[in-house]
Amino acid sequence: MADNGVMIGFSDHPEQLLLNRANRHGLVAGATGTGKTVTLQILAQGFSDAGVPVFAADVKGDLSGISAVGTPNEKMLARAAGMNLTLSPAAAPTVFWDLFGQSGHPIRATVSEMGPLLISRMLELNDVQEGVLSVVFRAADEEGLLLLDLKDLQAALAHAAENAKDLSARFGNISPATIATIQRGLLVLEDQGGTNLFGEPALQLADLMRTDPQGRGYVNLLAADKLIANPRLYATFLLWLMSELFEELPEVGDPDKPRLVFFFDEAHLLFRDAPKPLLEKVEQVVRLIRSKGVGVYFITQNPADIPDTVLGQLGNRIQHALRAYTPADQRGLRAASDSFRPNPTFDTAEAIQALGVGEALVSVLDEKGAPTVVQKTMIRPPNSRMGPALPAERAALMGQSPVRGLYDQAQDRQSAYEVLKARVAEAEEEAEAPPARRQAEDEPERRAPAPRASNRQGMAEAFAKSMLRTIGSQVGREIIRGVLGGLAGSARTSTRRRRR
Repeated sequence: MADNGVMIGFSDHPEQLLLNRANRHGLVAGATGTGKTVTLQILAQGFSDAGVPVFAADVKGDLSGISAVGTPNEKMLARAAGMNLTLSPAAAPTVFWDLFGQSGHPIRATVSEMGPLLISRMLELNDVQEGVLSVVFRAADEEGLLLLDLKDLQAALAHAAENAKDLSARFGNISPATIATIQRGLLVLEDQGGTNLFGEPALQLADLMRTDPQGRGYVNLLAADKLIANPRLYATFLLWLMSELFEELPEVGDPDKPRLVFFFDEAHLLFRDAPKPLLEKVEQVVRLIRSKGVGVYFITQNPADIPDTVLGQLGNRIQHALRAYTPADQRGLRAASDSFRPNPTFDTAEAIQALGVGEALVSVLDEKGAPTVVQKTMIRPPNSRMGPALPAERAALMGQSPVRGLYDQAQDRQSAYEVLKARVAEAEEEAEAPPARRQAEDEPERRAPAPRASNRQGMAEAFAKSMLRTIGSQVGREIIRGVLGGLAGSARTSTRRRRR
């Protein structure tokens, strides 16, 4: 065996996946119980030993055994001896992640990072609803509203409903009924655990690409035993992570070994009922991400679960047994057999059905990038434990994790929810203010009037004023009488003179 590959097993010679061709992606397929998880474990630990970090979803919990030293039994030792292989029991350096923060470090993304397309996929929105959600994102961006967690998105939707008329004039019809549908979808997502996915601190991709002091790549395991109960949330999160790798990592061409290998278990969930824009995005990411030094490996039951446009990008293939009980199974079997470079010594379709547990048909890319002739291969035993890690072992590893303390405590800084809540409180306070206060706040400041004299008076002052008024009245009447009397006398005298 060369040192530049990961040993998969033994046919009539050692079968290995070349590190400098590992970024050309791959497929591990087979029916339930045929050994896909063990093959995934072997590949992950092989990449780790070569200094390549790995990210994988642990759907059943069995893959967590990669973090513990293996204890090979007689059967495993005999198989290794038949391959001229000496087992060296060892554990791979492992970091546990968990969306719910129970079986690993919390793993989060912000609403803005996820974007309207993937959130629409989570909520199963139609085209019209997706368009409205895109408008909400656009409006929040223009107003400087940070969308970090679900309550931010809910607040932004409520704000959009209140301003539907203005938004409709700019972006087209925004129906309050459509916004209400999206809000109900968010409630369902929240009940399914979506609240744990969105928030801060958000995952930094550099923390998935660590190596230990010995130069081995860390195996990042996402606990997905509960997450898989919500297939759309599971598939959308992994697609987001793959897209983030594609968008953030720089171009490196074809390196001697990958910078990261990404295993997508239960891959059929990604493509089930996926709209065309989403399929186009997956195809673009798979086609171009290899130049970023990332290898993507899909694990599923049948190759027919993966669209041809994506399947054609997967150069390294490991096919475990398939059972053809129905016409659909038979079509899948033919598709699987036709995808291999044929071996003249056996019929590929028949060989796939006759494979036992721990056996597979293997075809990988050679040094020139061409697929090798398919070979019947005995999968090698792993160096790590076959079976899950114990809770105490998992807890001990989390206590020594290189990301301990970085993501364990959620943060809630000021974002759209807090800003819009403050606006509403300010508006309510202004509406409840007395009219005189509002008028005083609206009018410019005026000069304060002079202080008014008091109208209150004592008894002596009141008596004196009354006497003066009485005296004044009497004197006034006397004067008036005198004046009027004088005037009357003069008038009578004048009359007499005229008569004479």
